[in-house]
Amino acid sequence: MIDANGRGVLRRKPVDDIDDPPQGAGLKRVMGTWQLTALSLGGLVGAGVFSLSGVVANELAGPGVLLSFLIAVLASAAAALCYAEFTSMIPKAGSAYTYAYAVLGELAGWLIGWDLLLEYTAIVAVVAIGVSGYLSYLVGQLGLDLPAWMLGAPGTGDGHVVDLFAMVLCLLLAWLLNRGAKSSARVETALVVMKIVLVLVVVVAGAFHINAGNYTPFLPYGLGGAITGAATAFFAVYGYDAMSAAAEESADARRAMPRAIIYSLGIATVIYVLVCVVLLGMQHYSEIDVRSPFSGALAAVGLPGLALIVAIGAVFGIVTSMFANMLAVTRVWFAMSRDGLLPAWFAKTHEVRKVPHRVTWVVGVVSALIAGLLPIREAAELTNIGILVAFIVVAVSVVVLRRQRPELERGFRCAWVPVVPGIGVVFSLWLISQLDWVTWARFVGWMAVGLLVYAFYGYRRSALADKSVAGMR
Repeated sequence: MIDANGRGVLRRKPVDDIDDPPQGAGLKRVMGTWQLTALSLGGLVGAGVFSLSGVVANELAGPGVLLSFLIAVLASAAAALCYAEFTSMIPKAGSAYTYAYAVLGELAGWLIGWDLLLEYTAIVAVVAIGVSGYLSYLVGQLGLDLPAWMLGAPGTGDGHVVDLFAMVLCLLLAWLLNRGAKSSARVETALVVMKIVLVLVVVVAGAFHINAGNYTPFLPYGLGGAITGAATAFFAVYGYDAMSAAAEESADARRAMPRAIIYSLGIATVIYVLVCVVLLGMQHYSEIDVRSPFSGALAAVGLPGLALIVAIGAVFGIVTSMFANMLAVTRVWFAMSRDGLLPAWFAKTHEVRKVPHRVTWVVGVVSALIAGLLPIREAAELTNIGILVAFIVVAVSVVVLRRQRPELERGFRCAWVPVVPGIGVVFSLWLISQLDWVTWARFVGWMAVGLLVYAFYGYRRSALADKSVAGMR
């Protein structure tokens, strides 16, 4: 099935002409550097600020949560630099799927793409469930008594039948994405700016209520606790992965994408450092409310009004993470369909808005069903491992392409290759080793289904299949 020329499952998309899609098959390039940065920040600054910082501090690291996030950011930066190099060479939709297809071959690209379809869709559902919880709380604060059947998935409470808020949110985001890349990016940018302003207001207000005594002991669970906390924190600092899937909608992708990745990770790092310092200064780690860390801490120091504002802002802030991940999965699906590995029907773009509207509605409906009918823990078990595998593939691909095609023009070059990619690979492998068997079982099952789909459909329908056959004659 394969040979040294890259036929069969090893056939590769040519890097040299990968920038030129078939006539009418491309997306509209409308996003600038700061819109891309906002899209990345939408994934980077969300649940990590409003939820994970408190969870890691309370259960794993204490004030050492600051060290946890710094370790996570350093590990994430290794992968980010690899993504930045690829986006400067291959400014196409699909992120890790497209990079793997161009460097490691069709089968590797297929497996990563198939994996990301599930991972990103599940992340959208998980975040929707989390936002739904905030919305239910806020509605309760307004004195409204909602029927129990609409407040959660079966098994999550008495009388719960479906999480209606979560389902509606998924469908609303699908509608927003179908309004066009420019319009939806404006909304995302506005929400991200609002979120960052809110976080800065909280940081400034909380700084006046810092008690230095709350920082001791700094490592109550030892250095091991802070390192373990880094594994949890890592899942809050990879938003640039989702943003890279939108490369084909960047006005100047070769320059804008690397800049957006670096800018967003830098801004996110500063925000996480400030958040950790202020949160742990306001309230002792053992007293932090893991469900709403900032709201609880602000209420504890006598700022209940600001606590309510934070709860409202958290809803809009976390929605930006949903947006980034839904955009990512639709662009990966679009790229796979355009390449012939999935039915071409999904690659059809809107005649005016030039967005993959069919795929977007499918993702919206599927994520709504997951969010509405599965408890958050079961939905979360569908995530995590795929993103880490994608990081490994991208890091390895950077090293391989440096050796295979050193002459290729690179608008951005990852520093210290192969050391930096190696750090990303080692950290990702370590995190994968920490995942439970249920996550592994679901991952293996999904991959097995993917191999069957590729064997009976994608392999023969691939856009490169005819070229491969021609090359054998």
